[in-house]
Amino acid sequence: MRLRLVIAYDGSAYRGWQSQAGGGAIQDHLEGAFHTLCGHRVVVHGAGRTDAGVHALRQCAHADVTREMDWTTALNGNLPRDIRVLRCTRARAGFHARFSAKGKIYTYRIWNAPILSPFELRRAWHLAMPLDLPAMRAAARAFEGSHDFKAFAASRGKPEKDTTRTMHGVAIRKKGPVITLRFHGDGFLYKMVRLMTGALVKTGQARAPIGSIAAYLAGASGKCTYAAPADGLYLTRVIY
Repeated sequence: MRLRLVIAYDGSAYRGWQSQAGGGAIQDHLEGAFHTLCGHRVVVHGAGRTDAGVHALRQCAHADVTREMDWTTALNGNLPRDIRVLRCTRARAGFHARFSAKGKIYTYRIWNAPILSPFELRRAWHLAMPLDLPAMRAAARAFEGSHDFKAFAASRGKPEKDTTRTMHGVAIRKKGPVITLRFHGDGFLYKMVRLMTGALVKTGQARAPIGSIAAYLAGASGKCTYAAPADGLYLTRVIY
C-alpha cells in the first residue's frame, strides 16, 4: 500500500531533506519514525530536495507499507515537533511523489525594515534598507517562460543534463515590513530560487540594472553567484 504524505517542517535545525551519512536530514527522521512503527526500513521518497535551513509548508512524499493504521497520528508521535505530517492518505495507482509532480511553488520572505523581529529569526532574510519593488517586478518578468537557467544553478558535483525550465510566474508583494517573492515553475535546479532571489535583490538595491537577469538567461553574463540565504525560503506547494 502506497501512502501519500503532506509534510511541513521548520528546516532551521536540519541538513536539508535528503538523507545523509550521519543523519540529521528530514528524510532520516521520517524513515526513523516508520522504522519504529514497522520494525524495518521504509524508504520515504520526497517530491524534491530542500537545502539545509530551508522550510516547507507542504512538501509531498510517498512511502510503501503493508498495513493500515492512523499513520498521521502515529508518525507525528515519533517525529520532532518541528516536523509534522499534515495529512497521510492512500495514493492512487502509479503515484510517485517526484515523478508525478507537474510543478512546484516556492516562496521567499524578506524582512525589509531596520530592525528584525526576534520572531522572524531564521524565518526571513533581513534587509534593512528599502528595496525598489517596481524595479524588481520589472526585472522578474524576464524569468517568465521557458529558458535555460544554467546561470541560476549551483553545482552539486556533476552538471545537470537539462537546465531548461519553465517559469509560469513570479509575483512580488509587500505587506508591512514583509516582502514575499512567489516562484511558480515546472521544476527548479539546485539553489535556483535562492540565486533568482539574489539577482532580484541586487536590482532592488540598484546594484544591478533591470536588464541583468535577461543577460544571464541569454548566456551573456556568466553565472549569477549572489544567492539569498536559506532562512527565508519555503517550499509552499507541490502541484500534481
